[in-house]
Amino acid sequence: MADLDDAKVYQRFDPENMLEHLHGLPEQCRTAWYKARGLELPSDYADVDKVVVLGMGGSAIGGDLVRSLLAPQSKSFIFVNREYDLPAFIDEKTLVIASSYSGNTEETLSAFSQALKSDCKKMAMTTGGRLKTLAEDAGLPVFNIVIVSQPRAALGYSFIPLIAFLQKLDFAEDKSTEVEAMVKDLEKQLEEIKETVATGSNRAKELALKLHNRIVVIYGAGIISEVARRWKTQINENSKTWAFYETLPELNHNAVVGYQFPHELYSKIYVVLLRCPSLHPRILARYEITNDLLEQNAISHKFVDSRGDSQLSQMMSLIYLGDWVSYYLAILNDTDPTPVKSIDYLKKRLSEAQKGGESND
Repeated sequence: MADLDDAKVYQRFDPENMLEHLHGLPEQCRTAWYKARGLELPSDYADVDKVVVLGMGGSAIGGDLVRSLLAPQSKSFIFVNREYDLPAFIDEKTLVIASSYSGNTEETLSAFSQALKSDCKKMAMTTGGRLKTLAEDAGLPVFNIVIVSQPRAALGYSFIPLIAFLQKLDFAEDKSTEVEAMVKDLEKQLEEIKETVATGSNRAKELALKLHNRIVVIYGAGIISEVARRWKTQINENSKTWAFYETLPELNHNAVVGYQFPHELYSKIYVVLLRCPSLHPRILARYEITNDLLEQNAISHKFVDSRGDSQLSQMMSLIYLGDWVSYYLAILNDTDPTPVKSIDYLKKRLSEAQKGGESND
């Protein structure tokens, strides 16, 4: 097993330098925020009362996060669509935002092509590809993602700009102060969990060691529900490890009953309970009781608490920690965190099955 305190292991197992993107996330968020605030939206977009984000994988998670963040504050409807077809409720007061890092995600292109034939408002977030061409040919706003990375490493560009756009549309109050505070919180957190900090003082390394050779189950609730999804997908893609996520209070109505069998899995399961202080008091009580049930069934688990004052900081502090944990877990697995060979294989087979189809986040 790799020694996470040996600088040479990162050179050996991370030749494409995912580490650089982890270090760069705080500044990426800051840059994306100011870039998005500078993008002008047509005046008639001001009357939208619904927003639908089209996307898959690392390009869709920003929509999930912004929905979780703003849903308690906004009466407007925010929906994330991971399908080939648009939802039936699309109308002239709907803003459809197509988010695709590559611009060639086939599910997103399919739904966006349908949007182009409707009366809804439309815009795109991408580095290029067919999506950018379609949007520009239609005279639509395009937010250009400028970072070169795997889509999942461009979270600052898939999430933070959505806050800026929805703020322009009065879906949310001014978040400028919260965004800047969040970036500073991430910069401080980086100094505590980066690769040069020894394992004994590094909670990301310590948690990765606990998760090594385990099936990882992430629990979240409220604004942390989609953060749990992010942990799950990062562990899948970076660490190449089985991972699942569930949310409270729903899991208290079913999952807790399933702790008993099979006994053989007890030593292979590790549950991470993501938690933040802004959750409903009854949800926080459920966390404690769920902890008791896990202990009664001798299932390894750990509370992981957020940092920061605002809900945005609390969400992003947990996301950032999870990104580092998944990176360290990849190193412990002696695997390169960047490639996603199974997805590449799936895209190749889809292309063979129907020429012209190409899927990429």
